[in-house]
Amino acid sequence: MLPAWTLGLCIPPLYKWLLIHTHTHTHTHTHIFCSRYGNIYSIRIGQRIVVLNGLQLVKEALVEHGENFAVRPTVPLSEDIMLNKGLFGSNGYQWKQQRRFALSTLRNFGLGKRSLESQIQVECRFLNDVIDKSQGQPFEPISVVNNAVANIISCLVFGDRFDYSDSYFQTLLKLINELLYLEGGIWAQLYNMFPWLMRRVPGPHKKIFSHLGILTDFVKLKIKEHKEDWDASTPRDYIDSFLSEMEKWKDDAEAGFNEDNLCFCTLDLFTAGTETTSTTLNWALLYMIKYPEIQEKVQAEIDQVLGSSRLATMADRANMPYTDAVIHEIQRMGNIVPLNLVRLTTKDTTLRGYTIPKTFHFFQGTMVMATLHSVLFDETEWETPFTFNPGHFLDAEGKSIVLKCHVVFVSSGKRVCLGEQLARMELFLFFTSLLQRFTFSPPPGVEPTLESKVGVTHSPKPYKLCAVPR
Repeated sequence: MLPAWTLGLCIPPLYKWLLIHTHTHTHTHTHIFCSRYGNIYSIRIGQRIVVLNGLQLVKEALVEHGENFAVRPTVPLSEDIMLNKGLFGSNGYQWKQQRRFALSTLRNFGLGKRSLESQIQVECRFLNDVIDKSQGQPFEPISVVNNAVANIISCLVFGDRFDYSDSYFQTLLKLINELLYLEGGIWAQLYNMFPWLMRRVPGPHKKIFSHLGILTDFVKLKIKEHKEDWDASTPRDYIDSFLSEMEKWKDDAEAGFNEDNLCFCTLDLFTAGTETTSTTLNWALLYMIKYPEIQEKVQAEIDQVLGSSRLATMADRANMPYTDAVIHEIQRMGNIVPLNLVRLTTKDTTLRGYTIPKTFHFFQGTMVMATLHSVLFDETEWETPFTFNPGHFLDAEGKSIVLKCHVVFVSSGKRVCLGEQLARMELFLFFTSLLQRFTFSPPPGVEPTLESKVGVTHSPKPYKLCAVPR
């Protein structure tokens, strides 16, 4: 049986690889390599990485062999900035305990319940009121949408929301956006290939550390404020609950219930709970101004089911198949995390006749990249993979259908996104609220484009639109 690294891909020399990836998106190259070398191949970018493409192969790896790929690799950048702590960087026993605690705590504070749904509806009204102040004139929607989404996770982890006029909070959101862009860029990749050098030379990668320092200071301040009036009998949010848990686990240091890890876990929840959903909503508004005929059909369904004033609830979703299909297609075409987060093998695993080894040379574990881009644009699974087509999620009678190839959240299997339920609720409620209240269009004389930028996430470049009250 052939090992995975005997596959036929030969990566260009480093200088050529840097030239290519400085100007184009990495996930487009994985698609090109896939068409040339097949759905499974290996590349060397500092370390050997096995790349998996297509629904069936990704599902086989992350679901059927999920336990074998449940570990995050230790790379120099994440080790230096996050110390392999938090919810996303940790592994093994600590990760299991932290994930269990985060899920139960978020549920305690409304995840999947009507109370959180009502909270999102309140934020919908705040967002609509801010947009209404534009009076139909062109404005850039990204910052206000980011603020609205951030307020939901802020209530869960910090116990409070932030006003749209709060300049400090706006700065934090911009830092998160830039941080994720830098972490997915060429300078971060260079850092992981040559950490001994990059730790000593100046460059954009230094901003990763400075931005993270500011964000960490913000979280530490919130923890300090919580400790000053903390009452273990009445926890208000995730931070309060974690402080209580620290006492319970004080004799088990390996579980990670300490103040340093509280900071990293809180930052993980705040960042992940803001970025992916807000990016999807920003794609949503861009697609609506790009395809006004689709926007009209969504609004017609909203008018029929909700009328002009009643805000949607999650119970309405079943009666709004077209709106639901449009949201799913936005997620598919938005392609928020095209390369997925990299995994590491915990044991020798055979996929399609190739062995992906637990140990390769002196590396403990083979890095595996199961690309979501290849799933969302799989030509064997989608009728029109490169065209915005809500019909992908509707049957011949216009009713909703569930497609197994719609893998839009960051992961599957053991590392499935713990905020998936919250994100689905936010997307449906925010999207319907916005299109119920406004008709969106490009500024006069401007042809909307789908230009994007790619870091850790794939997001639209800043754009302007007009929001006319209906």
